[in-house]
Amino acid sequence: MDKLNVAIIGFGRFGQLWSSILKDDFTLKVFDPSQDAVQSASDHGANLVSLEEALSCDTIFYCVPISLFEQVIEEHSQILARLGGPRTLIDVLSVKLHPKAVFEKHLPEGVHAILTHPMFGPDSVNSNGLANQPIVIDKLKVNDQIYQFWKTYFAQKQMRVIEMDADEHDRLAAQSQGVTHFVGRILGEFGLEPTSIDTLGAQKLQEIKTQVCHDTWQLFVDLQTYNPHTRAMRLKLSEAQTKIFDQLLPNRIYKDRLVIGIQGGRGSFNEEAARYYLSRTPECKFELHYLHTTENVLRALHEGVVDRGQFAIHNSLGGIVTETVQASAKYRFDIIEEFGIKISHALMISKDAEFNEVDTIMTHPQVLRQCHTNLLQKYSKLKQTSGEGDLVDHAKVAELLASGELPKNIAVMGSRTLAEINDLKIIEDNLQDLDSNFTSFLWVQRP
Repeated sequence: MDKLNVAIIGFGRFGQLWSSILKDDFTLKVFDPSQDAVQSASDHGANLVSLEEALSCDTIFYCVPISLFEQVIEEHSQILARLGGPRTLIDVLSVKLHPKAVFEKHLPEGVHAILTHPMFGPDSVNSNGLANQPIVIDKLKVNDQIYQFWKTYFAQKQMRVIEMDADEHDRLAAQSQGVTHFVGRILGEFGLEPTSIDTLGAQKLQEIKTQVCHDTWQLFVDLQTYNPHTRAMRLKLSEAQTKIFDQLLPNRIYKDRLVIGIQGGRGSFNEEAARYYLSRTPECKFELHYLHTTENVLRALHEGVVDRGQFAIHNSLGGIVTETVQASAKYRFDIIEEFGIKISHALMISKDAEFNEVDTIMTHPQVLRQCHTNLLQKYSKLKQTSGEGDLVDHAKVAELLASGELPKNIAVMGSRTLAEINDLKIIEDNLQDLDSNFTSFLWVQRP
């Protein structure tokens, strides 16, 4: 064994671990073009050599990132073809279908290949030793003698050798290693930290998070993207999380009344639409939450703060309600019903303001679209704008205008009910361009 020349390509954490396993049994050489490799090789007593010298060895272990593997093998195959002679390449990647395809595509004649996946890393070996650590091995393109040699060697190192083809490996790895790394990264993003009352289960979760997050982000991405079976795993895991989350939220918060979140504020068309919808079931008690934006409605629905949600989706002239489309892309919900009401728009100002002081109309973008022509003809000198956050809702603008929290130079547009509720002065009503101006609303619930 000590006469066999073995090379390691890539001297990162895993290359260093593999070096510690092989160095006492073979003439070991290392190639790594990075600046850190010189110091790492010195620290580990490794023999750093040129690429050609490394590729001249009898067996070459590839400890390179999954995403760089094909590029590396494609480059090395040209040198291997020129060197000639029998060689055996062994990858240690955490996925197997990808290196299988790369080897089959790029290896020159006379070069053999074995697929392996050591199911351990530096942290687990440092904690538990090498004994009984599993290693998957697949006889891809190699004669029986070489294959048996390495299979026996791994067993002599007390590794638990598992013979398995590439597709079976990736299918099972997606359900084990893939899930573990995915959950570990979620726990890291969540910010899971130890507490003074951690159970054994909580401690295990901490171990998973620590172990997974100790690996590079690139390794995590490669594990998830180069294994064709992990996509289905992630979808299934997401569906399971959503199902459990949904089951913890009741369909109704209170038995005696329905809690409804609406896109608008008091006096808004959303309130008018909600009260119209609820008038069809007068026996149903309810309470309205004025949430001002579709984003707020859907978030409250998702969090279980409200039982039902309502928001505008489309207007006969203004078209799609953009904020609703954007918010709908972020949340899951079931549509109970779509319905519409006829609406008209009034121009209003503060009760103690004079119209000649006004230079700006602040209201929902849909209102401006629905009144575009009339505003251009009658009030072209007024700047048109929409507020941010809750101020996108013209009912909120009316409320702040009435309380003096918005300056007198601002006018608002919306239902004349807003003027009655907030004691505003109506400058003109029915400014919508279409007489038959209908807005459609969605009545929704949690899945």
